Amino acid sequence: MRAVITVVGHDKIGIIADVSHVLAAHKVNILDISQTIMQDFFTMIMLVETKEATASFKELSGMLDALGKERGLSIHIQHEDLFQSMHRI
Repeated sequence: MRAVITVVGHDKIGIIADVSHVLAAHKVNILDISQTIMQDFFTMIMLVETKEATASFKELSGMLDALGKERGLSIHIQHEDLFQSMHRI
């Protein structure tokens, strides 16, 4: 099972480290990552593998949402197939 994680917010030190820490703690593997800073806004998209995750998808979503609120970021996780179907023309 693969998922897409999006992160958007004001640039701050440690965003990638904090998100990666949550994922590593629950055995979620990062397959690909793209990040950029547009003016003062940090944006990141991660493709992750969740088949060996020690937390459910709902639990991961809750942890990432809590991290986002703590850090002043918008962090969302979606199943890859849902993400792809939403972005097809």
